[in-house]
Amino acid sequence: MSTPAIVLIGAEHPDELRAGFARYEREYDVRLARSCQEALVATHDVVGAGGTVAMYVSESVVPDAESVLHAFHKLREKVPTARRVIAAHWERFMADAPGLRAGLATGKYDAFLLMPRGIRDEEFHNAITDLLSDWGSTVPDPEVVSVKIVSPARDGLTLAIRDFLDRMGLPSGLYPPDSDGGRFVLDKWEGEPAYPLVYALDRPVVHATSVRDVAIALYGAPTELDLDHVVDVAVVGGGPAGLAAAVYAASEGLSTVILEAEAIGGQAGTSSMIRNYLGFPRGISGMRLAQRARNQALRFGARFYTGQVVDELRPGYGGAPHVLCTESGEVAARSVVIASGVAYRKLRVDPLEELVGTGVYYGAAMTAAREMEGQDVFVVGGGNSAGQAAMHLARFARSVTILVRRPALEETMSAYLVGEIAYNSRITVRTCTEVVDGGGDGRLEWLALEDTRTGERGRVPAYGLFLLLGAEPHCDWIPGDIARDPRGFVLTGRDVPQEHWVGGLPPAELATTVPGVFCAGDVRAGSMKRVASASGEGASVVPLVHAWLAPERP
Repeated sequence: MSTPAIVLIGAEHPDELRAGFARYEREYDVRLARSCQEALVATHDVVGAGGTVAMYVSESVVPDAESVLHAFHKLREKVPTARRVIAAHWERFMADAPGLRAGLATGKYDAFLLMPRGIRDEEFHNAITDLLSDWGSTVPDPEVVSVKIVSPARDGLTLAIRDFLDRMGLPSGLYPPDSDGGRFVLDKWEGEPAYPLVYALDRPVVHATSVRDVAIALYGAPTELDLDHVVDVAVVGGGPAGLAAAVYAASEGLSTVILEAEAIGGQAGTSSMIRNYLGFPRGISGMRLAQRARNQALRFGARFYTGQVVDELRPGYGGAPHVLCTESGEVAARSVVIASGVAYRKLRVDPLEELVGTGVYYGAAMTAAREMEGQDVFVVGGGNSAGQAAMHLARFARSVTILVRRPALEETMSAYLVGEIAYNSRITVRTCTEVVDGGGDGRLEWLALEDTRTGERGRVPAYGLFLLLGAEPHCDWIPGDIARDPRGFVLTGRDVPQEHWVGGLPPAELATTVPGVFCAGDVRAGSMKRVASASGEGASVVPLVHAWLAPERP
């Protein structure tokens, strides 16, 4: 693999700018250009040699461009995946900031930084390495591989495994059986090979028939560890609400277990970039936010089990513990936090349901996005998740079309995302439109779209369809003792029917109709369906857990 390049654009202070990137020269091809034209020539040379540009870093003034933002626009057309940074010289930082900061809101560049004033400016380098780490998640074949997958074909299961590993923060490589990597894994497999084979972290090679097989191979099943005692709190779901509950419960000394059916992070973990989460001015991917929270909870002693689908909750009464039943075993807990989140609604177009995993995807499918290079793709949905998916796909695809039934995006999507989408020339929005048919020979090739106002239909070529259609709760496993609304969301607090109130008083705000069972996040009726609000609810539920456990604890 060619060494990725960092292209610097510095006309007024080239020496200072180059010195600021001296530490990166060992692992990146750092090139200095003194104009936009020189940067375009450097890009042409890098790409022509089979390489790519990881980052463009420019002073706040570019001599041969109307503005640095116009220069970035030209460079973005050449390498859409590259991160773009303005490193303003300290003599111009305050003067140029007002005119340039607004460009961040429309995605014209990724960071406005002060050029290093000397060595070891770690605040500057922290921003640069964060952006390079984010760029690394767009590389189809990462240089550092934690998990090797051997398969002769890129089928739906293989793609789902890679997507799970991406969301867990484990870079993976896909190898044909006759490659060096493939033979390395096959040498560790006994008997006739059956694909896909997965080899990770020096564990035994696994023939995966599902993503769950991989999750259990990596992280174990509950019955494999010592869970023969009753834990203080069991959290069902590893999204933002469940992670926040785990961090705060474990940090306060409660024995805490988290059961997650898929990958840590839940639906939020598929977001390529969350820009409106408090404390992350440059944004953070859902995967990184989830993994940082997971590591934080682990530090306090929480235990995670992924790939664990909870089939049943048996409420405990009269001092008996609640019991969570999974295929791998049971977990007994004095209290339970339901944070199982929501799933995307099904499109319910049969020909397209048959192509799920081969061109049709529910959610952002980060791994599939990397395979859309040069293709025409469609995103169905008008929420923030759909907007974030469209922005990420635009780094690879030739065109991205957002399809919404409503007459405008502004009704359901945050303003910052609407602005970024409007600025991005690769993205178009088709309002009052829905998908009514589609097909292809073995994978998606075309879609039929209908105008909801006129009923007019048309057929368009399509290589990828990403469905982010809104929320349906994960509640099939919840017993009838726990009240839910007509849509299936869990009722808490004052929303609980009055016949379940005790002494004329409703349950606490995040408490359900079963004592000792609480609910937080998107699965709760009336929740805001935002990452920050889910995290807040997860943290807020812990005092209620303490109050419930208090009579039983010294």
